[in-house]
Amino acid sequence: MRTAIFGFNGAGKSELFAALAGASAPRGNRAVVKVPEPRLKPLADLFKPKKITHAEIEYLDVPGGGKAQSLGERVLNEIRTCDCLLAVLDGFSGVSGPKDQYKAIEADLVISDMAVVEKRLERIKVDKKKIKDLVNPKEEEALLQAMEVLEAGQPLRRDPDLANAPELRGFALLSAKPILCAWNLEESKVSGFTRPEDAPGESHVAVSAKLERELIEIEDPNERALFLADLGLGESARDRVIAGTYKLLGLITFLTAGEKDVRAWTIKRGSKAQEAAGAIHSDIQKGFIRAEVLGWEDFEKAKDFKRAKDLGLLRLEGKGYPVQDGDIIEFRFNL
Repeated sequence: MRTAIFGFNGAGKSELFAALAGASAPRGNRAVVKVPEPRLKPLADLFKPKKITHAEIEYLDVPGGGKAQSLGERVLNEIRTCDCLLAVLDGFSGVSGPKDQYKAIEADLVISDMAVVEKRLERIKVDKKKIKDLVNPKEEEALLQAMEVLEAGQPLRRDPDLANAPELRGFALLSAKPILCAWNLEESKVSGFTRPEDAPGESHVAVSAKLERELIEIEDPNERALFLADLGLGESARDRVIAGTYKLLGLITFLTAGEKDVRAWTIKRGSKAQEAAGAIHSDIQKGFIRAEVLGWEDFEKAKDFKRAKDLGLLRLEGKGYPVQDGDIIEFRFNL
């Protein structure tokens, strides 16, 4: 899953990207970032594994951005290939208001989508005159619905069913993509920021990209926590940005645990047990028999697996079981 970091010139997107990538990340405009997962530590303390593995998200620092009126075609083309958008809004320089930047970005996404939808509808109109069966009526209906939403000045993500319609998937429509808006503020204003309300496929977070860049240089976690506490901040905005991206992508985590490895696995929300097995290996998915599941809250009650079994908290689930976030799973399968 790939997330595009973009914004107008001077918004601080590259600084935020550097903070997300971490001090040890290789140079370039792509970074694979570990998703914060506090549930791994209790499992690691219990199993003492040789390896601890986090889920990961890929970030792309999109160059360019233009002035605070239009992103430009190059940026729009770059972000079209990504699954999620992270728009950085300049709330510190005073050159232009972040609310105005947000409106300009939304307008760019909507207008770009209108051009794509209009072009396809024109092609459909031509095809219908030639051979009627060339046209998929469901596609045409979805496109017409999309145009109605876009002409009203609304992003397609506000209608989740339409945004995720299979007939529209191949167009990679920009306003249908989930978006996280990072309001890049002065350090002193982050803790008191009142963020706008979330909407379907849209969330907001306050950050100080400069501060986050400084934080990654502090290697000692205790020293980092004290630094944040002095600023009245409970946690790094970096972690909130990554967690927010993960959530907007519609992802959840299930866990596996043993002496070799304690690991977080990424799946789409609503995935069934057999699909989750495929995240580990296709052979496990094909040979799936059942899953032994311990919910996270049940693990916290029992503290270990033997006691969980004694308490009857361990469950055997079939391939149709909808995996829940935080489930600890051991798959039984036959090769």
